[in-house]
This record gives sequence, C-alpha cells and structure tokens, in this order.
Amino acid sequence: MCDAEQDDTEQPVPRAAAIAASVAQKCMKCKDTSAVLVIRAGDAFCKSCFKEYFVHKFRAILGKTRLIFPGEQVLLALSGGPTSSAMLCQVQEGLCREAPKKLRFCPGIVHIDEGAVCGRSLEERRATLTQLEAIFQTSGFPYHIVYLEEVFKLPNSMLQNVCSSPASHHGENYKEAVDGFLQKQRETLSQTEQRPTVVEQLNVTDTEEQVQTKLAQLNICDLFSKENTGNTFTEASTSGKWPFNLTQTEAIKELFSSIKTLTAKEELLQTLRHHLLLYTARIKGYTKIMMGDSCTRLAVKLLTNISLGRGAALAVDTGFSDNRYGDIMMVRPMREYSSKEIAFYNKLFDVPNIFTPALDTKANDKASIHRLTESFVNKLQSDFPSTVSTVYRTSEKLNTVSSDYSCGAEQTDKCLLCLCAMDTKVESASAFHATLISERLSLKQSPDHTFVKEATEPSCCGGDGDEEKGKCCGAPSEACHSMDSKRTTDLLSMLCYSCRLTVKDMVSLDLLPQYVLSEAERRKRRAQVREQIQEFLLAPEDETDATGS
Repeated sequence: MCDAEQDDTEQPVPRAAAIAASVAQKCMKCKDTSAVLVIRAGDAFCKSCFKEYFVHKFRAILGKTRLIFPGEQVLLALSGGPTSSAMLCQVQEGLCREAPKKLRFCPGIVHIDEGAVCGRSLEERRATLTQLEAIFQTSGFPYHIVYLEEVFKLPNSMLQNVCSSPASHHGENYKEAVDGFLQKQRETLSQTEQRPTVVEQLNVTDTEEQVQTKLAQLNICDLFSKENTGNTFTEASTSGKWPFNLTQTEAIKELFSSIKTLTAKEELLQTLRHHLLLYTARIKGYTKIMMGDSCTRLAVKLLTNISLGRGAALAVDTGFSDNRYGDIMMVRPMREYSSKEIAFYNKLFDVPNIFTPALDTKANDKASIHRLTESFVNKLQSDFPSTVSTVYRTSEKLNTVSSDYSCGAEQTDKCLLCLCAMDTKVESASAFHATLISERLSLKQSPDHTFVKEATEPSCCGGDGDEEKGKCCGAPSEACHSMDSKRTTDLLSMLCYSCRLTVKDMVSLDLLPQYVLSEAERRKRRAQVREQIQEFLLAPEDETDATGS
C-alpha cells in the first residue's frame, strides 16, 4: 500500500543549501579536478570537462538529426546575444582542422538591425554594428548585415509557395553524401600535392618578363581560391552608405507605432524578421538557417504561443527543424542548452557578445504576454530547477499530423504572414467558432452573423445592405468605411488565428509592407477565379482515382 500522505512533487531548493553543496565538489566526469560550476543538482564540472560536454552536445544534435549535409550552405542568424554568440563559437570550433568530428558545411552569417523600431539613433546603430562587424570578421565567415527597413523593398513574390530543390532532398542517403564529400576532398588533396610548386613553375631559364607574367597568374589563382573559401564581405558595411532612406525608416516606425499592444508588436517583428532571413538565404544561395534559440527560450515560447492561439504551429515553432517555407529550412541546434549553461560557457571561455536593446527592454513583467510568460518561467525555474526541462521535453513530443508544408499544398492553406498551416478552416463545433460567437456577442451582433463574408459586392457603411442616403457616409468609394471593413475582412480570412489577433491590433492595413498586400490581393483574385470554374474542377479524390486508372 502506498502512503496516501506521501508527496512526490518537487520541493523548492534552498539557496543556502545549494551553495553549500557546490563548495569543494569534484568534477562528476573526471573525478579528479575540483568543480568550477554546477549546472544542476549533482552535475558539477571542471572547466575542461564542461567544454567537452558543451561541444559534444552541439555536434551530437547535428549528427543525430542528419539534416545538414556536407558542403551545404548554412546561414547563421546572429543577433549578437549570448546564445547566438555561443552558436557561432561552436561552428568555428567544429570547422577547425584539429576538430575530432569536423563539421562539413559552409557557414555564413546574417545580422538584422532592428534599431529603427527600438528607438535608437543612427549613431547608436552604427556603433553597435561596428562592434558586431569586428566579431564577424574575426570568424572568417562571409557575413551580411540586413536592416529592418528593407522589408519595404522585398519583392511581391516573397510569400509565394516555393518548392524545395531536388538537391536539398537527400532522404536516407546521408551516409552516401558524407562518403562522396570525403572522396572529393581526397581527390582535391591529391591534385594539390601533385601541383608543381612556385619554384618549379618559375623556370630559371625564363626571362624576367616571363617570370613576372607567371607570378601575376599565380596571384590571380590565389585570389579566386580565397574568394571560394569564404572571404568575409558585406554589401551593407557600416563604413558605407545606409541601404535605406529616411522615408523607409519613418514607414517602419509608423507601422509599429500604429499597433496598440506590445504583444502584437513583438509578434509582427518576429514575422518580418523571418521574412528578411528567408529572403537573404534565397538570394545568397543558402539552404539552411541556424537559429540561436536555447532550451529556456523555447520553453517560454511554447507557453507564449499557446496563450496566443498558436497551438497548431507548436511543432514548427519549437522543434529542431522548421520546413514551412519549402526551399529553406530553419534549424535550432542550441535547443538542448539552457540559458544557464550558455552563460557559464561564455563567461569561462570569453565568448564575445554584444547587448542590443529590443522592443521589450526595460518593460515591466506585465507589459506583454511574452514578458509575463518569461518572468513566470524564470521565477519558477529558480525554485524548481526542472521546470524548463519539463516544458521543453513536452515540446519534443509534438509533431505535425501530416505534411502540411509539402510542395503540392495549396497556397490558400497557409497563413499569409507566418506561412503556417491554416488553423481556422475547422468545423462549426470547435473552440475557434465558439470564440468567434463569444466575440460577436460581446460586440452585440447576432451569433448567426457570418464572420468572414463571401467575396460579394460591398454593402454600404451601415453594413446591413441598406443603401439609403441617410445610412451612407457619403465619402468616395476608396474612402468609404464599408470598403475598408471589407478589405480587413478579406485579409483576416487569409490569416491563422494568432496572426488575426496581431492584425486586429493595427490601426490601418495600409501601413503593412507592399509585398504582403500584393500577395493578399493575388490570393483573393485566385480564389475568385477558382470559384468561377469550381464546377469544372475534379475533386481531390476523383483526381487520384483518375490518375490511378
């Protein structure tokens, strides 16, 4: 019989007891050296063993998932914070010649400057970017600095469905890809060894003019070889001219100032940030993007997304891989590390990182759902050390039901902003429709009133189809309130539930970047054409039967 009064719940760890227990402890791995840090209760490490543990965890998750192939172009998204700086350090060490399990992909760096929406002046932004450029140049990787104002220069095809290239689908041939890459390396090495040296190429019997010509040819060859091995560069160096104008800066400021809540601002900023990362990866030839999301950050993100109604997208928002974009995959190799482990690593091994003010800097704990959730998790973690790991392990078990992000998926089945699978196309007996009914009742509307109108002619400002002169505002068609209301309704029908909440906090949709409005208009036209020819189209099951026969 079990004791009914027995309590198996985790008890808070007294701080004095934890400090006393960590004094004079031996390393749990080598059992010889005195520990310099304690990650969790009983997990004490010396400096060298902690570095081995940290490095092994990074390479283990890349080797276990087998998603990054040899020779693949991978873009590292760096903000300059602790997690992304530690990720850059791990990639640098993994590419060293002395590394036992050497990484074999080709990295590049991208940094997005968000100072325009954080109230920073151009001088402050330039000073921060100068410090970041020094770190990027030290790494030896090609780097790109992108500014948030550049969302107004993105092409109209930015949000259209893109199929992944055949070269990026290796499937189960990961081992063959590795063997092929190693074979190419051996062939290149043998060709290099057989190449004559400079002294052999410069025949002593040649004239001085012939010697100078050969030296020039060798210099040109060396220059091209250096460019191919990853010479550092950036199109938007801080020493040059800003790649945006004052109008675009004012436009991005006006966009975010028109949003009522900090929660909606942070959600929109994250969406625009992902669009810039996606566009940069496409035009520069990268197929993967590494994000610096730690275990603690993902635990907070999971609870935040549930609060914001993004439960259907938790698998791609918090998982190791995110393939919603088709041709570009986002990976999170730092998701196994807690913020405590990252802080210890950066402190012990002098990993440089730059603090950059964000939207929620100096905001109180109740300023947004993101801040409130982060404060809740951190306070709970300080008393119950397994809080973050428990929430994180829950996110590991989440998975998509089907391949919602395949190439053949209809574009209308994806959200216009976040490009996740639409979670609003559900049957009437659902929590979503119950929420809509509650919202309409609170606005004193009839529960039978259709939330999303069909694409019909707009009614007058009264909204009830009564077109008497007394019911109309008398404004031109482009300024009539009914037209603006219909436009908002059409746009909301293309968004998932969470993105609808973000857009509803905006004062005007005209402030959105043009590529978003163009894609919304394109989808609307396609839906109208599809409705007109609906009777001539085969149902999906009929099309499958016809193909099979």
